[in-house]
Order: sequence, then structure tokens, then C-alpha cells
Amino acid sequence: MGSERVAVVGIGQTKHQATADCSIAGLVRQAAQRALDDAQMTWSDIDAVVIGKAPDFFEGVMMPELYLADALGATGKPMFRVHTAGSVGGSTAIVAQDLVAAGIHERVLTVAFEKQSESEAMWALSVAMPFQPPMHAGAGGYFAPHIRAYIRRSGAPDHIGILVALKDRLNALKNPYAHLHEEGITFESVKDSIMLWDPIRYSETCPSSDGACAMVLTNEKGGDAAAADGRKPAWVRGTAFRSEPTMFAGRDQVNPRGGQECAADVYRQAGIVDPRRDVDVVEMYVPFSWFEPMWLENLGFAAEGEGWKLVEDGVTQMDGDLPVNCSGGVLSSNPIGASGMLRFAEAALQVRGQAGEHQVDGARTAVGHAYGGGSQFFAMWVVGDEKP
Repeated sequence: MGSERVAVVGIGQTKHQATADCSIAGLVRQAAQRALDDAQMTWSDIDAVVIGKAPDFFEGVMMPELYLADALGATGKPMFRVHTAGSVGGSTAIVAQDLVAAGIHERVLTVAFEKQSESEAMWALSVAMPFQPPMHAGAGGYFAPHIRAYIRRSGAPDHIGILVALKDRLNALKNPYAHLHEEGITFESVKDSIMLWDPIRYSETCPSSDGACAMVLTNEKGGDAAAADGRKPAWVRGTAFRSEPTMFAGRDQVNPRGGQECAADVYRQAGIVDPRRDVDVVEMYVPFSWFEPMWLENLGFAAEGEGWKLVEDGVTQMDGDLPVNCSGGVLSSNPIGASGMLRFAEAALQVRGQAGEHQVDGARTAVGHAYGGGSQFFAMWVVGDEKP
């Protein structure tokens, strides 16, 4: 964090869906325009643009920022591209935040996107490593053994993943931007859905989505001006990144050290001593249902081996004392490059009181979380309704 306070004063997102009826440029333009409208700014008010997306080979369009500069009004302005695999949406927001916090720019537009309908992410992630037999297909094939290891270590019962999936899909019904709106979903329908990568069922898996998210970040002067105008800002209280290699001897892929250290750092900056007590709502990156109990432990909301008990006890429900993924989360909308930024933006919406039907009453402190690669890139921020 730099010396300048940073406020989120504009948030925009597209309707996330299987096939967007517009180009990539159209997607990012739509989200950015909505963020500018929310901030009551125009393109000329923006000093710099920070854009992020997942690997270019997902869509086969290399370096899309080259032509998106025009769509995002960045001609003649600084523009930066960020890439940290699936966590990129969070990392992109943090880079934008840092430019304001350091006093380099006053108003920064940050955008993240993915258009999965023009790609095949599952098979893009299924390339065999040299000299090794093909062991998995897609991200689910890679992460399923980690989930199985978590179940073995924690003794969690099989229905925990089902409870998470059911919760998030029901929450998504309250979010008009969510990709999946599954009216009539039940515990039994999730349980009976086809097993894709044991123990991950079809209904415990994120969808493939087209979508984009954007935010306008500004300094203390801009945040105060928005507040004086009756437009409540979300104040950034802390940000953190951490990385680690995909493979090394002794690596714990169930409870990665990088995630633990990222959480500890952001809580320290935000003055959070007891995350379970001090945080009102969490948007965490859960592409497969079992990652909710795993990340509850990794991020310090539960002791190791105890995260699944919070799920079973209803703690993470909308009316629980630690609501998680009230927007429906990644399990309901997954434009990969934008999914991390959506977690950050949804946290900001909660403390601004603008989350609509999935608003948590009285939310004042919220955590946004993203992870990517082989659980090796982590990005988090804490936002609040009061100036830090």
C-alpha cells in the first residue's frame, strides 16, 4: 500500500452468459462504460487503464490489449496488461490500486474479461507434460486429487461439496448478472448430477462464461467528492499478492503456504485480528465446490481440518455469521479472466450497500479473494465503508 488512500467509486459488469452476442471489445467496453456511469465520469476523466485476462491461448487471440486500447479509451494514456492465470482479475485490480496509492495517477480504470465461447479452456489446460502420461483433463482433473486429499485429511463427509454448490446456485438467483439461474435446484439434483472428476460432480463445477468486470479507482480527494455527492465509496484497507512454484518438494497443495501468507498480510494491513469475527462478508474464488471449506482454512477463517464444519453448520449461508459468495460466486459465473475482479468488485458492492437482493445487511468490512494457476498465485483485498 502507498501513502494515498484509495476508493472504489465505480463498478460495472456485463450479464455473464454462455455466449455473449458481442465481440471481446464489446464486452470490455460495456463493463467499462457501466463503471464510468457509476462513477459519474467520462473516458476523458481517466488517467490510466489496467487490463487483465487469463492465458491468451484460451481464446487464441494473442495480446488482445493491442487492439483493446481503442475500445477502452486508452489512446494517448498509459495502459498496462496483467497476467497471473486465474487470479488475474484480482491482481489487475491491485495493480490499478497501487498506481493510485503511489500517487502516480488520480483516476484509474481497471478491466478484466474472458470470452470462453470463443475458446476451449478445458482442453487448453489438458496439454500433457513432456515425458509423462496424460493424467487429467482440464482444471477439474488437476484439482480433484487435491480435494480428495482434503477429504481424507479432514474427515469431511461427502455432502459438504453438495451444500456449497446448492448455496451458491441459490444465491445466484438473487444476482441478475449471474450466468446460471437454476430455478428448482435441490440437494438431490446436485447429488444426482454426473460425476465428472471424482469427487467433483457436474453441479459442483463452475460454468464456462463470457463476461467482463470493470472498476474506477480514485484517491482520497475523489473518494471524498463521491461521498459528498451521496455516492458511497468502498475504501481499500489492504491488498496483498503471493506466488509460489507449481511444484516443489513438500508443497502442500491442499493448504498452500502462499495463500496463508497472502491472507495474513492483508489482514495485518487492514487491522483485522480475528477474521471470523472482524469480516462481515467474503467473496472467495471457488471454481469447484470443495474449495470453499479448503479456502476457509487457508484464509484463516477456520482451523485446519475444520472448514467443512462451517459449511455444515450454515455459517457461510446468506443469513450465517460469515456469508460467503452471496453473488453466486465462480460456481455460478466464470469468465475466467474476470472472475477474480468480480470477487473484488462484489466485496466493494457489499460495503457500498449496492449488492441488491444479495446484499448482506450491515456489511462494513468485506474480503475479495482470487487464486490461479496450480493454486500458486493469490490476490486479496479488504474493503470497508469507512476511510482507513
